[in-house]
This record gives sequence, structure tokens and C-alpha cells, in this order.
Amino acid sequence: MKTKYKKNNIISRLVSKGPERAPHRSYYYAMGLKEKEINRPFVGVVSTWNEAAPCNISLMGQTKFVKKGVTEAGGTPREFTTITVTDGIAMGHPGMKSSLVSREVIADSVELTVRGHCYDAIVGVAGCDKSLPGLMMVMARLNLPSIFMYGGSILPGKFKGKQVTVQDLFEAVGEYASGKIKKKDLYSLEKVACPSAGSCGGQFTANTMACVAEAIGLALPGTSAIPATFKEREKTAKQAGKTIMHLIKNGPKPRDIITKRSLENATRVVAASGGSTNAALHLPAIAHEAGIDFDLFDVMKVFKTTPYIASMKPSGKYVAKDLYDVGGVPILMKALLDGGYLHKNCITVTGKTIEQNLKGIRFPKNQDVVLETKNPISKTSGVVVLKGSLASQGAVVKIAGMENLEFIGNARCFDCEEDAFNAVQKKKYKAGDVIVIRYEGPRGGPGMREMLSTTAAIYGQGMGDKVALITDGRFSGATRGFCVGHIGPEAAVGGPIALIKNGDKIHLDANKGIINLLVNKKELTKRKKKWKARKNYFQSGSLWRYTKNVGDAYKGAVTHPGAKTETHTFSEI
Repeated sequence: MKTKYKKNNIISRLVSKGPERAPHRSYYYAMGLKEKEINRPFVGVVSTWNEAAPCNISLMGQTKFVKKGVTEAGGTPREFTTITVTDGIAMGHPGMKSSLVSREVIADSVELTVRGHCYDAIVGVAGCDKSLPGLMMVMARLNLPSIFMYGGSILPGKFKGKQVTVQDLFEAVGEYASGKIKKKDLYSLEKVACPSAGSCGGQFTANTMACVAEAIGLALPGTSAIPATFKEREKTAKQAGKTIMHLIKNGPKPRDIITKRSLENATRVVAASGGSTNAALHLPAIAHEAGIDFDLFDVMKVFKTTPYIASMKPSGKYVAKDLYDVGGVPILMKALLDGGYLHKNCITVTGKTIEQNLKGIRFPKNQDVVLETKNPISKTSGVVVLKGSLASQGAVVKIAGMENLEFIGNARCFDCEEDAFNAVQKKKYKAGDVIVIRYEGPRGGPGMREMLSTTAAIYGQGMGDKVALITDGRFSGATRGFCVGHIGPEAAVGGPIALIKNGDKIHLDANKGIINLLVNKKELTKRKKKWKARKNYFQSGSLWRYTKNVGDAYKGAVTHPGAKTETHTFSEI
């Protein structure tokens, strides 16, 4: 049923109401709108559609149904798109430097589009990794009525009778380099690993952040696990369009939804599902946009007290389609709620609380995709934060599926990912090494690259449990093994990781949360005096600008002061 809205108190009045706005209205008539449509609220329907990768290819089809829902509920949808950088294609070469930067560009571009055209609300549809937090960040920044919608996961591929994802393909590169598989098998696998539209199928960054959107309350319940190609997505897209009109009239707004407690709920879901370590970067960034103090160490507190209960790839057995088959993210949240791990009174875009949304959800028996908290895969999170002499600002490691949680080894240092990958391909490393990849942090990379090509190659060579890898860069959600990322302070600012020399002993202990460089302070002081800041290749353009503005990884690698310095939000104009 359509609701009538008065333009007096909503932002689109600035471009559509009164005699002085006749020139503005003429543009809308030029696009085929009628007077009654111009007099309705304007809803920005933004997607990250593009032809760069399967993650995004289906999004424009879904936004058509969002627009139908908006129209049927009495609004006027205005569709636009923004960029994405797809990690699977950017991975393993300098293009990955653009990935994290794209998160900020997505948020900034949506902000500018909405501000410039005075839209009253936002429905955001995203597919690939950084586009999900980018849209959630701008929703908190603008504080307009907003709904986030995930474009959906890819279906699993099949190879030699087994379920496969793109992770298997990255690891197959290492297997081929070590002579374990033939070239024809590698080429056969690449043709079937990604069989449809949708984001990578495991609990990698996209699916992790989709779970975050639902757990934090910005997405409609039960929508995140639906595969991209399923007809059901059309129904949920239409429902999102209808629901946004209700939010314009009644709220809540994003900053009513994003609170310290809802951030903790989202962190619980990441931990319980063995989700991507990138969530430890994106959750603080979302919090920053809402003016909430929530950094890596706040994430760590939740990780430490959350059981790991969802057996999702890369650490477990299942993919997003399997989670969908047993009931989706609500089942995971129901298990956590019943175990006493969620703040049940957090409000969501439904206008109801988490507890109300989950009322009536029955936990499914006779399945092992999601377990109850009283019978977890492990008693603590699949992700751990480390701290010590090598990382006073913390570091992150994904331990889900790992057996050995302590490692002491000799440093093998590389000043960029390419050098490390080439050494791995040529097997110029040995068991017991701690491979160090530095100058890949937010400032130093710039852009804090992911290292999936290198870590997958190590695993493919059968060395995944025989070496460790540490970096001030990041890891893909598909990374597994003793791989420690987000080390801060980063090498570019003279952090201890910049002072490591080949052969230095490094101690990692995920049980105790330790990451120490076993070199005495006097020697490190001597090295620090000789250290000089490096100049990277990017002395103009977006990456240069990012380097000048980006902050530390443990606070989310954000590029502006955030909500705490605001005098008003856009929604208050």
C-alpha cells in the first residue's frame, strides 16, 4: 500500500519543491517523471554493478526489483552505480593496491551523489569485498534511512566429484609450481571453479561482511545467504524497496542501529563463523562513521569469548549455499542468541529487535553446517588478535582449522609481495621460516594489499603448516595457515617490522596472543637510527592522496576525522 509523504520535512524538498525549483524539476520531466512522482520521496538505489567480475554482474537485475518495491510503496527510485575493485582479479599484482582504497572511494562517491541530488534514503546493493563495508560506512556517515542488500554468493563449482571455490584454484597454482598437478588439471579447474554470478562462495570477506550487515541490523533478516542466481533474490529486493519507504516515515536511521552493542553482535557472528580477518579492519571503520570507539582491541575482546560454531570454508567444510540450505544467517544468530552471546535488544531495519526478528526461528537438527554453542567446533573464535614487541597496535591471525597455534622461526624478509611470491614459486624458503612481507601497510603499500596469491601458493606446495607468514598488509578471507596480518605500526612509519633482518627469531603464539621479535632493545634502537623512510612509486593521483590521509590499520585505516567531529549530519539538513 502506498503512503503519502509531505515534502516539507524531507531532504528532496531542496530540489523539487517551490517555484524556485522549477529549473530543477525540468530535469526530472526530461527523464520522463510525472508531477506526482516528483512530489514523492526520492530514494537513491545504488549498486556496485559492473562487468569486472561475477560478484557484481547480477546486481543491476536485483536493483530493478528494489525500484519496483520503492514505487509500489509510494516513493520515486533514482538509480546510480559506483565503482568496485574486485579482489580476485586484482590479487597478486599492483592492482591490489587499489582494493582497500576503493572502499573509501565507494563511500565518498555515494556520499557526494546523495548530497548533490538530495535523496531522502538509500538502498545499497553490493557484491565484492570492499563494496560491502563501503556502502555500510556511507549509510552511517549520512545517517539517512538506509537498507543494505547483499548481491548474493556464487554457487560452488564441481571438479573431480568435489565441491570447489576460487580458493582451490589459487592453491592449485602452488600445486602446479611444485609439480603436484599437471597444467591440464589447472586449466580444467579454472573453467569450473566459478560457475555462476555471485561473490566468492566461502566465508571469505564478501560473505563475512554480508553476515555483518544482517547481524548489525542494516540488512533484512534472512537475505544474506541467498545465492546470487536464485529467484528468491527478486522477492527480497522488492521487500527492501518497500521497507525503505517505511523507514523514511518511521525510522530507525543507521545511527540508531549501529551502536557499540550491535557492533559486538556483528563481531560475534564473524568470530562464530570463522570469518575473514578483514572484518577486523572494516568493523572499526563502520564504527568510526557513526562516532563510536571500536578498534581492533575491542574486536579482540569479542573474539576471545566467542565459540567457533559454523564450519565454513576455508577452515571448514561448507560454502554459503550450504548455510542457505539450513536457514541462513538467522540460524547462526539463533544459535548465538540461545547461547547468550548476542545483545538481544538491538534495533534493526525491520523496526524490531534482534530477539523479535529471531522469534519463531527453529534451530535445525541433523546438520553440521552450524552447531549449537554448547557443542562448538572450538571454544574460542576462529580469529585471534596478537600483540607484542613486533605489533604494539596489534595483528590478526585466522586460527580456524589450525592445529599448531605456536610458531618460532627465522625471519625471511621481503619488502614487497612480488618478491615474496617469486621466492615461493622458486621454493627459495624452507620449513621453519617466518616469511616477512613489509611495506605493504595502508601507507606503505599504499593500500594494504591482500596476500592470497603468496599464501595459497605456499599451501599448494604442502608447506602451509611448516612456515608462518607475517605482514603489515592484509590477507584474503580465503587465506589459511599461520598467516598474521595488519601488523602495526607498519613498516612505512618505522614500525618494528621494518627493522627485522633475515635470520631474526620471531615468536608467534595464538593461544597467548603473542607476536614478539626476539631481538634485544639495544640492537633494535641501533637499527632504528639507521632506518630511513622509503618513497613509494605513487607520487600523484588517488593512491598518493590515500597515503597522505589514511590512518592506522587497528582503527580501520580510515581517511577522515569521522562522526565525532561533526556539527550535524546530512539527514538533519
